[in-house]
Amino acid sequence: MPILDLSREYRLIGPLLLKAVEDVFSSQKFIMGPQVAEFERAAAEKCGVAHAIGCSSGTDALWLALEGAGVGPGDAVITTCFSFFATVSAILRAGAQPLLVDIDPQTFNLDPAAARACLESAAGPAVRALLPVHLYGQTADWDCFAQLKQEYDVLLVEDAAQAFGASWDGCMAGALGDAAAFSFYPTKNLSASGDAGMVTSAAEAIAQRVRLLRVHGMRQRYQHDELGWNSRIDTLQAAVLLVKLSFIDEWNAERRALAENYQVLFAQAGLVEPGPYPQKGVVLPKTRPKATHVFHQYVIRVRRRDELKAFLRGRGVESEVYYPLALHQQPALRSLGYPAGAFPESERAAAEVLAVPIFPQLTFQEQEIVVAAIADFFS
Repeated sequence: MPILDLSREYRLIGPLLLKAVEDVFSSQKFIMGPQVAEFERAAAEKCGVAHAIGCSSGTDALWLALEGAGVGPGDAVITTCFSFFATVSAILRAGAQPLLVDIDPQTFNLDPAAARACLESAAGPAVRALLPVHLYGQTADWDCFAQLKQEYDVLLVEDAAQAFGASWDGCMAGALGDAAAFSFYPTKNLSASGDAGMVTSAAEAIAQRVRLLRVHGMRQRYQHDELGWNSRIDTLQAAVLLVKLSFIDEWNAERRALAENYQVLFAQAGLVEPGPYPQKGVVLPKTRPKATHVFHQYVIRVRRRDELKAFLRGRGVESEVYYPLALHQQPALRSLGYPAGAFPESERAAAEVLAVPIFPQLTFQEQEIVVAAIADFFS
């Protein structure tokens, strides 16, 4: 029972993908070919935002979004302690100082109250931006962060790497903040056939700077106005993404249907606990009323998580831990100076979260096998 099976997706749309790739090979326009601009236009329309700029990865997208918004040396950026490493490494790459804060234990997203406390007490570099992560496919509580932006005059940059198609109160991820970063890594809801990413923004000035930075700071050929990077999206990846973009709404709806079915199955098995912390059963994902969740991952909380993961592996059911360490526990980030215990919610989540299979082609019957195996573990 795989946690993700892209071969099923390929069986559905393989001929379309091969045709798109063949068109690129026939044109020989491998770098910034017409499919790049076409994908950017279509993605901007899908996100409801003026500008979408393709780039080489989600990691580069984070760096480009920060740099494009003017974040750099002498600035501090508040972000979550519970995310993929790139959330913080991009801040450091921009020359800014990351200020980590804890998470909401129900959604695993950046806790707005903790962010406010950090804004009120921050010493050192002035806080220039907040970088909330829409973790697992659910947007952060944007009403709260919009209020913080208004009160403290800070930028809002979305880490929307896992949230293409998600929304808050009808506004799409990617159109909520001053800038946003997406990843199209092959495991994502909207996935490339390799690394790719995208920056979105409503601001013309931010979009122009991102476009400049992704091509070595080059406005005219061999004339470099500033130090950028080679962060272009490949034409081949843009062509693949353009095909998949027409399916993403349907696929995200199927993920939501699967999530609802998990809710029913876990309840029928008598395993559901209200949470936020597990005791003898399973705490299921919580969706905020204004959020439209796209369930990039379906993440449960359990005690004895590692034992359950090993048990499921023995039953042939794949699962994964996103993430086994809070960011302040990463060896490469010890220099930030946060001690053990500094972020109890993040540390507890790192010990309890477990992602179980969810992807659009997963069947209800396969979900029954997953839940039955988990029930057997608890029995």
